[in-house]
Amino acid sequence: MQLVISDSSTLIHLSAVNRFGLIRECFSSIHIPRAVYQEVVLSGKRRSGSEEVIQAIHDGVITVHEVKNTPLIISLCHEIHRGEAEVIALALECDNPILLLDDFDARHVAERFGLSYTGIIGILIKARIEKKILSLKFELEQLRTIGRFWISDQVMQKALTAVGEK
Repeated sequence: MQLVISDSSTLIHLSAVNRFGLIRECFSSIHIPRAVYQEVVLSGKRRSGSEEVIQAIHDGVITVHEVKNTPLIISLCHEIHRGEAEVIALALECDNPILLLDDFDARHVAERFGLSYTGIIGILIKARIEKKILSLKFELEQLRTIGRFWISDQVMQKALTAVGEK
């Protein structure tokens, strides 16, 4: 089973559209660095994702980690946010993880290190293929409107085509 390390965006935005459960259905366990916990639970108290992450930690689905490579984190923070930097640093401490990242710059940094990633749209595509959701288009529209998650028309069309929706 592949190790999954998540940034805050995936947790927050799927929670905003009441789809946090898909993360739990798609991945048996998720790892987050301390900075992601800080952003979602402590700084994000009473906002989307906070209660869901607390519950998932209590249930043993999410594990919080202290990242060891502080110099790398500091270096990466010149390019990306702290949570994303810790996700990448934690990934480099692990064997063949998959990252849950949505930020373009963070994905670019992950690619430089040869790390694999997916994001919210990838999770929703997987859920649609596995028939955990009925309509990818509906879920993406929910993300755009309720979750205030930016998705270009081109990316939306590519995702819909991937699952045979229009």
